[in-house]
Amino acid sequence: MAASRARYVGLAGAVLLAVAGYLGGALPDAPLGVTPASIWEAPDGPATVSCWLIGTVLLVGAWWSLREGAPSTRWAYATAGLWALPLLLAPPLGSRDVYSYACQGWTYAHGVDPYTVGVAAAGCPWLDTVAPIWRDTPAPYGPVFVLLAALAVGLGGGLTGTIVALRVIAVAGLLLAAVCLPALARAAGVPVRRAAWLALAGPLVGVHLVAGAHNDAVMLGLLLCGLLVVIRRPGRPAALLLAGALLGLAVTVKATAVVVVPFAVLAGMTGRYTVRALLRHGAWLAGGLLAALLVTSAVSGLGFGWVGGLTHSGDSEQWTSPPTAVGFVVDYAGALVGRDPQAVPLVRAVALLLLVGVLVVLWWRAWQTLRGSNDARRAARVEVAGVDEARVDVARVDMARVEVARSRVAVARSRVALHGAALALVATVVLSPVFHPWYATWPLALLALTAARTTWFVLPAAAAAFLALPDGTNLARVTKAPGALAMTALLLTVMVRTARTARTLRAPRAARRR
Repeated sequence: MAASRARYVGLAGAVLLAVAGYLGGALPDAPLGVTPASIWEAPDGPATVSCWLIGTVLLVGAWWSLREGAPSTRWAYATAGLWALPLLLAPPLGSRDVYSYACQGWTYAHGVDPYTVGVAAAGCPWLDTVAPIWRDTPAPYGPVFVLLAALAVGLGGGLTGTIVALRVIAVAGLLLAAVCLPALARAAGVPVRRAAWLALAGPLVGVHLVAGAHNDAVMLGLLLCGLLVVIRRPGRPAALLLAGALLGLAVTVKATAVVVVPFAVLAGMTGRYTVRALLRHGAWLAGGLLAALLVTSAVSGLGFGWVGGLTHSGDSEQWTSPPTAVGFVVDYAGALVGRDPQAVPLVRAVALLLLVGVLVVLWWRAWQTLRGSNDARRAARVEVAGVDEARVDVARVDMARVEVARSRVAVARSRVALHGAALALVATVVLSPVFHPWYATWPLALLALTAARTTWFVLPAAAAAFLALPDGTNLARVTKAPGALAMTALLLTVMVRTARTARTLRAPRAARRR
């Protein structure tokens, strides 16, 4: 698809999605507990579903067609903004979480601890807009976002004003991410036009971060800003403290951001990669992060009660989470022989333990790769010392080569750390107890900066755009058994192919050793 055509095809899709939002989006008075069948039978049901489906197909298709890169960086930013505009003016789409944010902000603004009291018990006047599953659970977000939600309540006054303020906050986070992307892409040696297109123009960004006003946008903005600081000013204590503080703020919006911190330490190191340097640089960054956690917890007056709220994020059970899908399949198999294994909690716990191991392995591989760059850096220094005895004209050429070599080493170092962080977020999304479509935006932003191939992560993000209907009804709820079987089969296929690939790569090494 030509770029000019893709721009307007995507715009048409965004407009249709906005229309679907007005016809049957996550409106305050929309009925709860509906099914796809009841949505279709509503007066505007056929029009709502048709606009949503056609709009999503057009938006996904236009984004997919340019997955290898937009014509230019400016074009990518302009098109992403153009597509976001109709969704910025639409009602909430794809989720009712923004109403939970509003009630949690109202709870805190009225002197009640949202980490100990649910929004129903707190007496939120907008309780009817909140999904029933979240009415009696404590807030699962950090104190920074609770403060932002309370600010939105104070600025907005009523429900509509609060939703508008929350959307403005989400868009601000997205704009912060957009500002940081070009420098991060250049540091990682990736075309900015590709990184910007993949990270900002995707359907999940427009529907869930803009129209849905999810706080993931704020987390991503702070996360990318923190990573940019460590990459632009590596090894400097003040910069490491600032980066740690920004990453700490990201964690106090959504705790998922914590998996990036160990890789940020690697990105912030300068000179030789040694254990001593790791501890020194890591201490500065950890100091900034802990300061952010302590200050925000103290300023909010909520302490660390939000940590306990994280345990309720797994209350929802859907096959879109691979561990949950495997647990469902085990339960189905048990039912065939008259058993009730109730395997979902166990499989989820095993997956979390596996996640810890995967994160350790990813960090260790990045660390070992970066330690290997010490030799390249030493060679560059030797070359610099050697040009003093050469002729002036040759020395100039050699110095230019050395600068190019240094630049390549710096790019490689940044890319290794950023790609490790991206894979850590991929592992977190895949092995977490719950998956919602907007979770895919976490790794998408960093993979756009580092991945050599795009299809393997763009395709799942495109598929995730079809999971949620305009009113927030998740299609995973009505496809539980077939979805669980399909997800388990996909997981097994990926595992088998990965094992075969690893065996193929090990074979030449074993042959060389002989």
